Amino acid sequence: MARNIQSLERAAAMLRLLAGGERRLGLSDIASSLGLAKGTAHGILRTLQQEGFVEQDDASGRYQLGAELLRLGTTYLDVHELRARALVWTDDLARSSGESVYLGVLHQQGVLIVHHVFRPDDSRQVLEIGAMQPLHSTALGKVLSAYDPVAHSEAIEADRKAFTDRTVCELDGFEHILDMTRARGYAADVEETWEGVASVAAPIHDRRRMPVGSVGITGAVERLCRDGELRPELIAAVRDCARAVSRDLGAGRF
Repeated sequence: MARNIQSLERAAAMLRLLAGGERRLGLSDIASSLGLAKGTAHGILRTLQQEGFVEQDDASGRYQLGAELLRLGTTYLDVHELRARALVWTDDLARSSGESVYLGVLHQQGVLIVHHVFRPDDSRQVLEIGAMQPLHSTALGKVLSAYDPVAHSEAIEADRKAFTDRTVCELDGFEHILDMTRARGYAADVEETWEGVASVAAPIHDRRRMPVGSVGITGAVERLCRDGELRPELIAAVRDCARAVSRDLGAGRF
């Protein structure tokens, strides 16, 4: 049986203690409440402070929860609100398009799949929630790179790997694709990441009109494309889905 890491358990207990009341706590209070030596408690607090999880008041020397925890908590809530708001619309998109639907957010220099609706047929499929996709070649990633400045910076700084002969890796070409994405309101991936697979995606915005994710469909090239181009009705369906989720998040009309 795997053993727990004691220092992490103590740090978690310390954060729970600081979250349990409105007042700030001193080193002695924290150490005695958790049954720790002052030196041990101070070492953990110092590490948490360096990571932004704990803040120390300059005047009193007492500790309270830090802003980084708030940021992480807000991110968690944002992602779960995004999923909750998108459930009905992504189900509708899968039914109307006949294809798999993916909802992605920026995470660790890539696209994290936070929701996946299976293609509505009897084919065997694998749930891809939690999977990562590249920013520079996928439709979901291009949308994030085009609309989110942080995603754009990460895509520019990353090693843009060629997955197929169609992958655009050169910087000027990639920037041109992002310009097109912003002008059209959607991004395409036709065999740039996987041979025989095409995707189209559009951006989702929140009440602040900030980009919070992207939604798209993925399927075989012969189903998504006609005469070498993405089918207009599928592009329209994806954009309608993205606008609907954005409206539910308070973004208003786009």
